[in-house]
Amino acid sequence: MAPKRVMIVEDARMMQVIIQKFLENDPHLEVVGTASNGREALEKLPALNPDLILLDIEMPEMDGLEFLRHARLKSRAQVVVLTSVAPSGSPRAAEARALGAFAVVSKPSGAVSYDLAEKRGRELKAVIYRALGIEAEPDS
Repeated sequence: MAPKRVMIVEDARMMQVIIQKFLENDPHLEVVGTASNGREALEKLPALNPDLILLDIEMPEMDGLEFLRHARLKSRAQVVVLTSVAPSGSPRAAEARALGAFAVVSKPSGAVSYDLAEKRGRELKAVIYRALGIEAEPDS
């Protein structure tokens, strides 16, 4: 089975790199591109044709919620929202799900502790696998 195509939409370059490094050794996933805001992501969406979009909520120019409003017209990709500002029970998280996001997940962060970052990373990968229908156990 060919790897599933993943697009990362995140304004913080360091977080883009953290997420990309986290996913790059997974044989089921291939990062096909990144964007720094929703507007850039909408422009790249047709060419990248991702199966999954990892989407930040807080971004300049066009935030994640506005992106979700427009993306449904251009793509059938599953969307997993990564956030540090909208916990899963918050109104913004509920709005993201209402706009079609598969899930809202806390960002993995190496700035906290390694154990916590690893745990969040495993949780994120489990959500990604569910969103894409991958029937394997995430290895990390």
